[in-house]
Amino acid sequence: MDFSSFNFEPSLQEGLDAMGYEQPTPIQEKAIPVILENKDLIACAQTGTGKTAAFILPVLNKISKSGTGKLDTLVLAPTRELAIQIDQQIQGFSYFLGVSSIPIYGGGDGIVWEQQKKALETGAEIVVATPGRLIALLAGGKIDLSSLNHLILDEADRMMDMGFSDDILKIVNYLPKDRQTILFSATMPSKIRQFSMKILNKPEEISIAIGKTAEGVTQSMFSVHDGQKEELVRHILSQKQYEAVIIFCSTKEKVKGLYKVLRKQFEIEAFHSDLEQVDREKIMSAFKNKAVKILIGTDIISRGIDVVGIELVINFDTPSDPEDYVHRVGRTARADKEGEAITFVNQKDQQKFARIEKLIGMEITRNPMPEGFEPGPVYLGEKSKSGHGGGNHSGGFKKKGNSNNSGKKKKFPPRQKAEGSQSSPNTSSNPPAEKPKAKSSEPQTSNTESSKPSKYGQRKNVID
Repeated sequence: MDFSSFNFEPSLQEGLDAMGYEQPTPIQEKAIPVILENKDLIACAQTGTGKTAAFILPVLNKISKSGTGKLDTLVLAPTRELAIQIDQQIQGFSYFLGVSSIPIYGGGDGIVWEQQKKALETGAEIVVATPGRLIALLAGGKIDLSSLNHLILDEADRMMDMGFSDDILKIVNYLPKDRQTILFSATMPSKIRQFSMKILNKPEEISIAIGKTAEGVTQSMFSVHDGQKEELVRHILSQKQYEAVIIFCSTKEKVKGLYKVLRKQFEIEAFHSDLEQVDREKIMSAFKNKAVKILIGTDIISRGIDVVGIELVINFDTPSDPEDYVHRVGRTARADKEGEAITFVNQKDQQKFARIEKLIGMEITRNPMPEGFEPGPVYLGEKSKSGHGGGNHSGGFKKKGNSNNSGKKKKFPPRQKAEGSQSSPNTSSNPPAEKPKAKSSEPQTSNTESSKPSKYGQRKNVID
């Protein structure tokens, strides 16, 4: 089918034609008719499936027909980046409609706050907001939601994870009971279903399988020691002139550390929650415009950032949640384009990686270490014991040109020692607890190593 099958208003269809929209994605094909019928909806669809258009297009069509000019739709999103993105898409779709929208989010200065309040006073048919900022406006009496016809929750699972469930229930208390409520979530755990029962009325359900990555993504992995990761990233980025790359790290401390290492050689920026909102917007704009080629961040950019043309995604750390892997990889191969995803897997993360392969239903290609690098840990998959052996091994690589030096392995290059990286077992300042073992390509462990602080500072097992 094509978009003309939905019988949208001519002005909306004209906008779709101008933007090159021809055939709907599976989630659009299933969700749009339900929303047009004014039924409540629970939809499960992952990043990159076109879900924003799935809920915005039918709502715009209904607003265009009614022509009331009042506040009609509230879209709640977990992050300011996603709120801005949704607002931008609304502006594109409604170009020939004359429908206006306002993004409401925190993190800005007093000027931004005043601009948002003034925009609300001027009026708009659609408000796209983060829950926290909207609560503040409601408490101050700056927004009237009594005319609302549609409530849309995007990335509902993330909002639950971020602790917004109570805020959402408070917001719902300000809304008319006679409304249409639409909930989109990338995953559908039991807590989402239980929450949906509180705010939805006899909803229809649609689910697009989460475990599938785009067909155009070439996926592979390297089995590595932690100490090899930085140099391996440098090696990969040096192989060709990439126009758009995203590197995902597990914590903002790692983001900052890797940025310091790579910025001397590449056009790169770090994206994390410690940045001011204006800086985050500048970085994202530069990345979209290809002024910045490489972006390093946490999972804060794995969802809700719509950038077409990402050539390469590198998982510097294996995602803890298999579904997060799908969202990260979903940044590339969008809009029927091709892309590549490479994941670094240390020994303690091998079981995590095995769960990823189980979710996506395929075995990801194992890459051999490039020439000049020492072997990483043997990949055992589910048979590995998480946290045992080699997770913090400094690993290392051989200097190029010395790979045939009588078969002897080189120690870490001086650069890594100078930067405070973890020392190898043979150079530890603590006395060995037992007789040193011979060097081997097998994973090595050391209590001394695991107790030393990382060069990134205190490590955390939580995302930004």
